[in-house]
Amino acid sequence: MSAFSDKVSGNWKEIKGKMKQEYATLTDNDLMYEKGKEDEMLGRLQQKLGKSKQEVKDWINSIGN
Repeated sequence: MSAFSDKVSGNWKEIKGKMKQEYATLTDNDLMYEKGKEDEMLGRLQQKLGKSKQEVKDWINSIGN
């Protein structure tokens, strides 16, 4: 498991809430997180936000700090 996955899984409810505050268009379905399926979630967010995968990861990491 990557450091990204560890960080996300530990704080997901808090991170998810902050993401929804920043982007009101994000739904629970967009933010559905399952261990081992991070790439699927990142892909959904990438499409919805029009950002690269790395930009989405960096954004999530910045929220989790």
